[in-house]
Amino acid sequence: MLEIGYKLSSEEFPPDQLVVNAKRAEETGFTFAMISDHFHPWIDRQGQSPFVWAVIGGIAQATTSLRLGTAVTCPTIRIHPGIIAQAAATAAAMMPGRFILGLGTGENLNEHIFGHRWPPTSVRQEMLKEAVDVIRRLWSGSQESFYGEYYTVENARIYTLPEKTPAIMLAASGSGAAQIAGQIADGLISTAPQSELIETFHRSGGAGKPCYAKPVCAGAETKNRRASWPPNCGQ
Repeated sequence: MLEIGYKLSSEEFPPDQLVVNAKRAEETGFTFAMISDHFHPWIDRQGQSPFVWAVIGGIAQATTSLRLGTAVTCPTIRIHPGIIAQAAATAAAMMPGRFILGLGTGENLNEHIFGHRWPPTSVRQEMLKEAVDVIRRLWSGSQESFYGEYYTVENARIYTLPEKTPAIMLAASGSGAAQIAGQIADGLISTAPQSELIETFHRSGGAGKPCYAKPVCAGAETKNRRASWPPNCGQ
């Protein structure tokens, strides 16, 4: 089944406008939206980058049926996975059955800001797998301690949980990440509809699970008006 969603570009719009756009997307007939999580925009000219979890709270109150996912947030360097677990649980509690947690290994653009070393891809993928483990442990609602290779959690418990925990989708732009997504995630997110990634995801355990891809598109009021970059795209 093909489903068309709406991309909320946090790099292009201030927070209040993102909430308005999400509400309008629901009113127009979109059934889901995905919102980016950046500390910096891709380029200065875009000029925006609000804190995504605050925006999600606003969207939760402004919509009633629109499903919303992060595409994607990084639980490895800039934000500890325990904090992501709590933030996502709160978002899901505010949007029962409507929130999706999309995760990825991140970009140096956002993750370097506190001076941490930027690891190679293989290390970041291992960090992501451990982060997913931390998140799911904390979503159990019990008091958890975890001493992993990359993360430590001591006597932590998330008290505010949704009735049903959200699906975890993993982003992939290469075969290695697609394989990990098939093994541990509830779905796949990619920046483009690439058949090779989907096939790898399916072979690795993702058969029957949803796949999200972002086709590139642009719109303008007239043929003579140049559209801004990057365009606001469907999913």
